[in-house]
Amino acid sequence: MFFKKEDQFSVYLKEISANLVESTTYFTEYKIRDKADTKEFFNAVKNYETQGDKLVHKVIHNLNKVFITPIEREDILALAMHMDDVLDGLESAAAMFEMYEIIEADEFMVQFVEAIQLSVIEIDKAVDLLNKKKLLDMRQHAILIKDYESKCDGIRRESIKQLFKKEKDPISIIKYKEIYEELEEVADCCEDVANIFEAIIMKNA
Repeated sequence: MFFKKEDQFSVYLKEISANLVESTTYFTEYKIRDKADTKEFFNAVKNYETQGDKLVHKVIHNLNKVFITPIEREDILALAMHMDDVLDGLESAAAMFEMYEIIEADEFMVQFVEAIQLSVIEIDKAVDLLNKKKLLDMRQHAILIKDYESKCDGIRRESIKQLFKKEKDPISIIKYKEIYEELEEVADCCEDVANIFEAIIMKNA
């Protein structure tokens, strides 16, 4: 059994992925100019994260009400939760920008965020395919997400290498290292979503 047209869980998962795309686009495109902007930036990302939590709650609430689900309820829940983990990570990174008063993203942060945004686009495409019952076509998007995560592993290694090589202020080292590691963790969360896609394919294709 697969998602039928207008199936409630199909709608919920699409709402979650759409909110994730919108929040990631905001995160990528917002330009921080001064310290006040870091507060506005965090608050906006926090609002997206709150909306994501509400959508996940809808999934949980309705999973507890229905007897039959289009795919295993554990997979629906895992997919919703792992997409929400990506948004939680972005919210945490935004909090660090505000807390540490980072007003200019360096080249490594830009590379991380670009890879994360591309991963989220692939997540959204895969969710569309899931809703259309085109499960085997999801695999190519899962592979791309994993490729982006691997790229972020390399960015993390190089960013920390250059940080210790060029930065002399120990406080700055701590701040930037934490942000790099948080952004790499967001990429890991995207990979977790890809793993759920592959599990769904294996069980249902």
